[in-house]
Amino acid sequence: MDRLTNTIRPYAWGSTTAIAELLGVESTGEPQAEMWMGAHPGAPSRTARGPLNEVIGEDPEHELGRAAVAEFGPRLPFLLKILAAGAPLSLQVHPDLEQAKEGYEDEERRGVPIDAPHRNYKDANHKPELICALTEFDGLCGFRDPVETADLLAGLGVDSLKPYVDLLHAKPEEAALREVLTAVLSADPEQMAATVSEVTAAAEHLGGAYAPYAGIAHHYPGDPGVIAAMLLNYVQLQPGEALFLGAGVPHAYLDGLGVEIMANSDNVLRCGLTPKHVDVPELLRIVRFEATDPGVLRPEASPDGEEVYDTPIDEFRLSRFVLPEGGARHDLTAGTPQILLCVAGSVRVGDAGQVGPGESVFVSAGEKAEVSGVGTLFRATVVA
Repeated sequence: MDRLTNTIRPYAWGSTTAIAELLGVESTGEPQAEMWMGAHPGAPSRTARGPLNEVIGEDPEHELGRAAVAEFGPRLPFLLKILAAGAPLSLQVHPDLEQAKEGYEDEERRGVPIDAPHRNYKDANHKPELICALTEFDGLCGFRDPVETADLLAGLGVDSLKPYVDLLHAKPEEAALREVLTAVLSADPEQMAATVSEVTAAAEHLGGAYAPYAGIAHHYPGDPGVIAAMLLNYVQLQPGEALFLGAGVPHAYLDGLGVEIMANSDNVLRCGLTPKHVDVPELLRIVRFEATDPGVLRPEASPDGEEVYDTPIDEFRLSRFVLPEGGARHDLTAGTPQILLCVAGSVRVGDAGQVGPGESVFVSAGEKAEVSGVGTLFRATVVA
């Protein structure tokens, strides 16, 4: 059982206060976007035995369990994060496993450097993810019904949006969404910037349902992603609620603090709200052009007090325990690797001792893991 020391990523969109407040330390005044917990080679957690990826690499079957190694290979298949958005993240989608393998092999064959700014595929893995809100959390997830989007755009009274409104009314769902997103991302940059400026002014004036997009435009003036964002469902999670983001679903996180878990991959195709490379043809190959309900998840409680966020993949399983004063001890011993993360109160985790908000522990497969105390503990593991 290893207490983890974790890297905080200072991405520009990060909150300057949220992670510091969770940890109970003074803010540096600089953005702190993500705290990574796991064995990702880009920023592995550190243990008394060394970096977690090296610890696992020395004896994968002991650390991960035979079943997990057989299913996912000799590496921890998930990455757990605390994510603190102080500004909108880029609008993005992730490939499915087959698309990721094809894209990675193609870029390798063409000799695209792995660190090239125009490279899309850093690895051959997919990147399903789950975000669970710790505070009120705003985001965009999946396409809204095209007719509803047409009405939203028409309500702005911006003449240059009329062709998009007409397409959304006239075409079948898939064609309408594909043609409008393609048109937005392929438009003349100067003309699109002028349209976004008009949209921003109208959204600020109208408020209400338009307020989130006015906020996005404030951070990304002139970006075509502002219009693309209006094609998506706006979602406001309450603490404890979650979203699962599968392959091909466009999404963006806007504001709030949450626990995020994902398959161990860096594959992102961007649609806007970013100065980074946007590969429109490849993006259009990956996006699923279908209107969807965001599908807000609430945990399903089991008799032993574990509250599980049900997802359709095996690389990760996220659950939480809300431990009341005077409550029972919980034996979390499992044949799979685990990361236990405290987000409130004080919880004793086996031999690792007391852990407080923002502190985490790696539990090797089969290792005795008894927890007790008063607080909220998230449990990340795999299905194997």
